Amino acid sequence: MRAFILSLLLFATAFNAHAISLKNLSNKDAVAGLKEALNKGASNAVATLGKQDGFFGNDRVKIPLPDSMQKLDHTLRSIGMGQYADELVLTMNRAAEAAVPEARTLLVNAVKEMSVQDAKGILTGGDTSATDYFRSKTSKKLAAKFLPIVQQTTASVGVAQKYNQLAGNAARLGLVDESQTNLENYITQKTLDGLFLMIADEEKSIRANPFEQGSKLINKVFGAILK
Repeated sequence: MRAFILSLLLFATAFNAHAISLKNLSNKDAVAGLKEALNKGASNAVATLGKQDGFFGNDRVKIPLPDSMQKLDHTLRSIGMGQYADELVLTMNRAAEAAVPEARTLLVNAVKEMSVQDAKGILTGGDTSATDYFRSKTSKKLAAKFLPIVQQTTASVGVAQKYNQLAGNAARLGLVDESQTNLENYITQKTLDGLFLMIADEEKSIRANPFEQGSKLINKVFGAILK
């Protein structure tokens, strides 16, 4: 028991030696530490998703058929043609995997452009405040980067073009939600959703375990928040 108590005391001493009050951090350290953490989190998220099966092999971000295509999916499977639906799902996810690496430069630029005020707000914000910052600064630019890649990847699948035609007609009759009338736009949005989900996971991990990130500056800045 004495050894256990001594271990706790040693851990507390080590923690306090690292953790300082956020108000005592210089603006330079606060911004530098946050930028390092954001670059790391964004890079990890892009690397995780931007490879074969980054989307398709991860149930948390795997892109399903649009809701409006579920009936078609059931019909195809009922007549032994489920491979066409499977091919489309695979193609959608391969499109997302091909597009995500384009995010790296835009995310890095968003970090470079961050102001001191932005940094302080993120540091004192919620668990996903950095992710929210990325979303607000890059969503439109990312969508513009992703869409041509998605279009190129899905062009070889004839059912994608047929879907756009049928969904457009159905939307005019009020049978399909407008957001699902274009398959390429749907895939692009789902790619963004998956990317920001993974960035949020990275952010939460850094906030919860700053001393495991292998960076003295990240330790200093995010350790101050934990204190």
